[in-house]
Amino acid sequence: MLDKIGIAKRIAQEVQDGTYINLGIGIPTLVANFIPENINVVLQSENGLLGIGPFPDEEAVDADLINAGKQTVTTLKGSSLFSSAESFEMIRGGHVDLTILGAMEVSENGDIANWKIPGKMVKGMGGAMDLVASADNIIVAMQHKSRSGDSKLLKTCTLPITGIKCVKKIVTDMAVLDVLPQGGFKLLERAPGVTVEEIKNATEGELIIEGDIPEMNI
Repeated sequence: MLDKIGIAKRIAQEVQDGTYINLGIGIPTLVANFIPENINVVLQSENGLLGIGPFPDEEAVDADLINAGKQTVTTLKGSSLFSSAESFEMIRGGHVDLTILGAMEVSENGDIANWKIPGKMVKGMGGAMDLVASADNIIVAMQHKSRSGDSKLLKTCTLPITGIKCVKKIVTDMAVLDVLPQGGFKLLERAPGVTVEEIKNATEGELIIEGDIPEMNI
């Protein structure tokens, strides 16, 4: 099984050179620390920052320099600051190539629910709906099962939907999976120490398994 850092490390392997990327709150923000040195990307935040660097060391923390999740961050040479209105113009204009988000649930046809649990107070959806509607590639970082042991990879989402048929790939603490255009989770890799049978038992939605499934290399 992977911890949060392991999930972030595995997702960092999906990053392509020269892309503009938005990192969602939670596990996705950790990806910034593990982007390979030979890869040049530009990280964007909804609150108005382009060119985010790794999290700062304690002595380099600037309380006024934060990402959309209110975490302190660093900037890279050439980075820029601007209004959140301009940031959303970038997102809605299709200028973000890859969005990496957390999720509470994902359905087998790529629907994502990641902003609200009915009955619990939330401040709002934030930028999630704009991000899932605008990016060409959406990767989800999430736990495979809930705290109660129920699958979070479902036939149909039960929580309020953020976006429809938008998720392309999922990295969980147990597996890496593609969401196929025709529906279904295609198992690509399994986490160290996790068996295919365990992944089957933890996945409610249709799980497609072809050939031997390799263990992740992280």
